[in-house]
Amino acid sequence: MVNMRVLVTGGAGFIGSQVVASLAAEGHTPVVLDALLPAAHPRTPELPEAEFVRGDVRDAHAVSRALRGVDAVCHQAAMVGLGKDFADAPEYVACNDLGTAVLLAGMAEAQVRRFVQAGSMVVYGEGRYECREHGAVRPGPRAAVDLAAGSFEPRCPHCGAQLVPGLVNEDAPTDPRNVYATTKLAQEHLAAAWARSAGGTAVSLRYHNVYGPGMPRDTPYAGVASFFRSALAGGEAPRVFEDGAQRRDFVHVRDVARANVSVLAGIEDMPAGGHRAYNVGSGDPRTVGEMAAVLAAEHGGPAPVVTGEFRLGDVRHITADSSRLRRELGWRAEVGFAEGVAEFARAGLRASARVG
Repeated sequence: MVNMRVLVTGGAGFIGSQVVASLAAEGHTPVVLDALLPAAHPRTPELPEAEFVRGDVRDAHAVSRALRGVDAVCHQAAMVGLGKDFADAPEYVACNDLGTAVLLAGMAEAQVRRFVQAGSMVVYGEGRYECREHGAVRPGPRAAVDLAAGSFEPRCPHCGAQLVPGLVNEDAPTDPRNVYATTKLAQEHLAAAWARSAGGTAVSLRYHNVYGPGMPRDTPYAGVASFFRSALAGGEAPRVFEDGAQRRDFVHVRDVARANVSVLAGIEDMPAGGHRAYNVGSGDPRTVGEMAAVLAAEHGGPAPVVTGEFRLGDVRHITADSSRLRRELGWRAEVGFAEGVAEFARAGLRASARVG
């Protein structure tokens, strides 16, 4: 693979810093663009060993500086998680969609033609389901009255029967069910529009539940694994919502970083003007309750408490079929669940605004 100069937006963050390290290990020259916003970095983080430009992706001048001499972009900068309530919507749209539009406009001006975007499995909404009578079906959003009654499983929209969850692939229809998910899908559409207009090649990596060392602590915008690890760090029991039987695909952050490098190795063979999506998951689905229990045991903390609480906008089961990425680019997850959770249970977390 030809070594490239690669801009990593959000390169000081949880996933971005691992992408920087993986790029450097493969002989590429990473350049980091990060605003170091207090909401994500209340304390100045340990910066990656790379050229660093402090700036926001919404700032066209900062983007222009960072793009000088760049061959490709790995766009990791984003506001993540379900958030607190709909009042967060303007900030999500500004950070994720406006930021992506400014970045892509800068790339068009600088004639940078390779773009890898940190996408998310949330664009699918619920995962894949089979009804024994009606085959593959797409259940609608779960009703608050059902969730409050402890009825968490989606039902067949035709007959009301219980459904069997399966793996979702990239050809599944998209159905974002909260503001964050909506912005992540909009990022993909922006990337596809840029590719067509600028003659570039765009790839969206739909990350599943990423976890690992360096996750942010004590923030409503982090993933469920971070919630559990933060509780344990404070000597508290992890609180598991619903009944803990929600299925997820937990994928280690180093595997996610390697997926970005794998895409850059193969992007030259992809057609100009096109956009391609890939799931990035471990291929080893686990329940949320299992993640909490294993993490607590490895940390030596109190056992999880299943609360029955719920959040509107959460989905019940979403697990990945990542065979396209394996088949087309040779990537596969290398960090097993037991190994990864054991490491995560002992690793440090990043400070959050609440801690700092």
